[in-house]
Amino acid sequence: MRADARRNYDRLLAEARAAFAAHGAEASLEDVARRAGVGIGTLYRHFPNRNALLSAVFEDAVNDLLARASELRRSPEPCAALVTWLREMITQASEYRGLARALMSVGHDDTSALARCSDPIREAGGALLARAQDAGAVRQDVAIGDLLQLTHAIALAAEETSSDPDLADRLLMLTLRGLKPTQGRGAASICGSAAGRDQPHTTGTRAATPSPTANRRT
Repeated sequence: MRADARRNYDRLLAEARAAFAAHGAEASLEDVARRAGVGIGTLYRHFPNRNALLSAVFEDAVNDLLARASELRRSPEPCAALVTWLREMITQASEYRGLARALMSVGHDDTSALARCSDPIREAGGALLARAQDAGAVRQDVAIGDLLQLTHAIALAAEETSSDPDLADRLLMLTLRGLKPTQGRGAASICGSAAGRDQPHTTGTRAATPSPTANRRT
């Protein structure tokens, strides 16, 4: 891709992320092109249809979460790292209203954005979960697939209850209480310390994506 084409692509993607976050999956593509400083024809050369642009935005946001997970794996507080990542996933899932559902409405196959992102998200979240389990903060029988499903459900609940901005965090804390082991080093103190604060960014990645659905149990 030529340098000017790359710049146009990046500007379109950035403006699309902002538009979908502000207005949902039906945001005006003409406005996206205008804000990016290009014509609608340029937008369609890069993204042949709305679904192609939705997919690109979805994957870009997922890449942010993957980078954040890689950063958090170096945290000295495994449970705080897991909580931070789950909170950021919920934030992005709520921010990009209806994006995952819009992608699902046009079909879900092995080549879709949802399918391409599912395994990397599960692997990234699974690594953070395993560290928290090894630290004795989370029960060993907790599966990443179940945790991602709960996270997705929290994001949907928050999206449907916009009048209660604290709902997502309360539901996340309820979920975390159910993860703590019944014996051994309790998650109450380790995860409890993470409940009120997030792990800081150190690599400059954008703060927390719409969460891909996790249908398989590991």
